[in-house]
Amino acid sequence: MPLPFLSGLRVIDLGQYLPGPYAAQMLADLGAEVVKVEPPSGDPLRQMGSTDADGTTAAYKLLNAGKTVIRLNLKDEGDRGAFEGLIAGADALVESYRPGVLDKLGVGHARLRALNPRLVHASLSGWGSSGPYARRAGHDLNYMAVGGGLDSSGTPDRPSISHPPVADFASAQQAALAVVAALFGRQRSGEGCFLDLSIMETVLGWQGFNLTADARGEVPARGEALLSGGAACYRIYRTADGRFATLSALEAKFWQGFCEAVGRPDWTARQTDSLPQTALIAEVDALFATRSLADWKALLDPVDCCFEALPTLAEMPDHPHIAARGQVRVTPGPEPLVETLMGLRVDGGTPPERAPLRESTAAAVLAAWR
Repeated sequence: MPLPFLSGLRVIDLGQYLPGPYAAQMLADLGAEVVKVEPPSGDPLRQMGSTDADGTTAAYKLLNAGKTVIRLNLKDEGDRGAFEGLIAGADALVESYRPGVLDKLGVGHARLRALNPRLVHASLSGWGSSGPYARRAGHDLNYMAVGGGLDSSGTPDRPSISHPPVADFASAQQAALAVVAALFGRQRSGEGCFLDLSIMETVLGWQGFNLTADARGEVPARGEALLSGGAACYRIYRTADGRFATLSALEAKFWQGFCEAVGRPDWTARQTDSLPQTALIAEVDALFATRSLADWKALLDPVDCCFEALPTLAEMPDHPHIAARGQVRVTPGPEPLVETLMGLRVDGGTPPERAPLRESTAAAVLAAWR
């Protein structure tokens, strides 16, 4: 079952693809009733990529589990009237259109506020509702670029693309947090509000450290900072069998434990070598290449040194810690779904369950809401 925190609250999800729908799904996980409104052709994510036998992608099913899905053509007067009826009975709206689209459809923020002054309207767009890029097209990679999520990541010769799309998922979490905060504030004020959220600005909000360092002339080259690959104690290493291991022995005691366990106590004092630690990194690289990942696990798992093997995706559901915590739910079959539930447990409980998405009609939802 979903958690009970938002029980009784009604949320309309007008989002498509990833960020808006994921934000609404988190609200559903917390107990809200979420109705996803799609155009007659459906959310484009239904057919973006390989589809299952039912003609729908697994990604769409995963992002919209726990919701009731209806279809309305907001360009049609009758359907728009049904949508306005839903708005009148809703607590929150999450949408991810470009700024101005809802105005063209006749249900811009002013109209929504007139229909329901208590509505919390969260607009999660790529660039925000104002500024020269407000109506510019974009996707996660563009938002990561402008928001500072790429310039300091990767190797010296090239930034790296993060996967899954960091900006999309992170902005969804920020949107859900903002909606919950606004609903809490509404309890005191009695009034709803308009939340202007930007996918790019979610990433930009993390850049205070880097921007300050840059302003002081202290930014290392890409891949050469303490946490970006310049330190031997904080790296990904390849093992003899082509697998990978992570080491994040930032504290002196962890690095010392690692050095002693691998028989190289002489490395201990070199943790403070100037960055990038090219020579020391090469030595540690060479050492990891002498044994298989299983051998390194056998040696270092018992040592308190922040070593972890890098599991493949296929290995992750059966990882002993992941399996014990119960966040991954596998639906077996010829087209299996592997669902990752919200990583939250309340009072010793389990992660909140999600029901499969349910197709319905606006008339049925409106009747239930009366």
